[in-house]
Amino acid sequence: MTREEPLSPRDIAVLAIAARTWTGPGPRERAIRERLGMSPTAYFQLLNALLDDPRAVAHDPVTVNRLRKERDARRDLR
Repeated sequence: MTREEPLSPRDIAVLAIAARTWTGPGPRERAIRERLGMSPTAYFQLLNALLDDPRAVAHDPVTVNRLRKERDARRDLR
């Protein structure tokens, strides 16, 4: 049986930004650009993929499960 690769440092940083509470989109977008060197769009695409990754759940279950619930609620509104 092969062992799964651990989350990358970038994936961990994405989850760390997602775990924070932000006062609005401006500070979060600035942190994404400065800390991760990516656009907010790329960040949210990566974050969305991480929400379905069991390694992300193992790393930060509180944040991932909270964000999954928020994502599911938005989908239910459609």
